[in-house]
Amino acid sequence: MKEVELKSVIKACQIEELSAEEQHLVNLAIEATQRSYAPYSKFHVGAAVRLENGEVVIGCNQENAAYPSGLCAERTALFAAGAQYPNVPVETLAIAARGTDGELQYEPVGPCGSCRQVIIESETRAGHPIRILLYGRKCIYVIDGIRALMPLMFSEF
Repeated sequence: MKEVELKSVIKACQIEELSAEEQHLVNLAIEATQRSYAPYSKFHVGAAVRLENGEVVIGCNQENAAYPSGLCAERTALFAAGAQYPNVPVETLAIAARGTDGELQYEPVGPCGSCRQVIIESETRAGHPIRILLYGRKCIYVIDGIRALMPLMFSEF
């Protein structure tokens, strides 16, 4: 049996190393954590999406006692962007989270499996990778497309 090693490239940087546009997007994701409705998990997540036309759409997680009825911040932002700007591709997605203690996460937090699948679909729809910025107080992970988080994903582009 042959072993296959898959590699992902994820860059780590400080916020000041990002462009002013990306810093703004990260700050909007951080602000969106304050709008989250997370009475059950106490884990508040915010997301901000920059579209190809320069528009920005934010989202935050919305929980519900019937857990399948809630929605993550990433999907809230991506679905709102798709509803408001159906033919405009997503360029960048920034994600930030506050832990159960209310503090911003020290380490960057990645999207859940369902959100990763929605990002795959958003990339497929756009026909190009989406830049993903995962905020943590320690550093920000910069990911040039969901393939780095889902190396064996199915994609048409």
